[in-house]
Amino acid sequence: MKVLVPLNIPDIGIEMLKKEGLEVTKWTKDLPMTKEELYEAAAKHDALLSTSNYKFDAEFLNANKHLRIISQYAAGYDNIDLSEAKKLGIPIANAPNSMTDATADMAFILMLAVSRRMLYMHKTIARGEWKHFRPQAHLGMELKNKTVGIFGLGRIGFEFARRCKGAYGMDVLYCNRSNNQEAEEELKAKKVSFDELLAQSDVISAHCALTKDTKYTFDAEAFQKMKPTSIFVNTARGQVHKEADLIAALENNEIWGAGLDVTDPEPMKRDNPLLAMEQVAVTPHIGSATVEARNQMSVFAAKNIIALHRGEPLPYPVS
Repeated sequence: MKVLVPLNIPDIGIEMLKKEGLEVTKWTKDLPMTKEELYEAAAKHDALLSTSNYKFDAEFLNANKHLRIISQYAAGYDNIDLSEAKKLGIPIANAPNSMTDATADMAFILMLAVSRRMLYMHKTIARGEWKHFRPQAHLGMELKNKTVGIFGLGRIGFEFARRCKGAYGMDVLYCNRSNNQEAEEELKAKKVSFDELLAQSDVISAHCALTKDTKYTFDAEAFQKMKPTSIFVNTARGQVHKEADLIAALENNEIWGAGLDVTDPEPMKRDNPLLAMEQVAVTPHIGSATVEARNQMSVFAAKNIIALHRGEPLPYPVS
């Protein structure tokens, strides 16, 4: 069985595959493969261990019907046409919960950075603007006893809410398709409607999967329903919020600030207005960028392929 790994992931998962006796081709260049390079390489392999860098649409899947599995080095899989994969009998798997703590930490960091204007203030030092004490300039806000609203209370959202509750005693609201009994018992979390989440939260953090139902959920109408003192955080997917509407909401003081680890499009252009805003913190999709999380992602993605090779059920199937 030949496995193509079209990006330079940590070797821990690669070594697991090789130990299993699988033949692995790993792309070691910094830039992703071109479309032509990917198609040419995929044609010579039986399995893909890949990420959302690549779009596996109907065209790609039909050109590679021979693939026995695509295992995502990620929790998300919105880059894959699941219905087409199912039609062609290509199993899709992922690496859920491998980056839970790392991503929850990133959401928490962004919330703090926005609340104290940290990234912008760092840049003022680099520009030589730190001259003297200014008692009423660049004031932030404290988070103690505020209300945090979680949009999509899965494992990452739960861990983020746990940090908010533990560090600042924040009240926890959440908007979910189903009740999260664990959060309600441990964090005293309260399930509310989307409109209630918007109206009552001091911080709203998005942790949902990107689907046709969640795409552009946070648009102009949503931002207008939020408190003018509220902070919006997104570590899920860039298309969960509509970026032009977010920029307008910040410029019109409809919300207080925003912390983003995901943007639309990615990568963000260097002249994006968000990067110059005092009340905004943006990071380049590094929510899972810890040694521990990236190694775990490699292990989980490899386990799916090894299970298929052994004829065992996939540990982390998507479809």
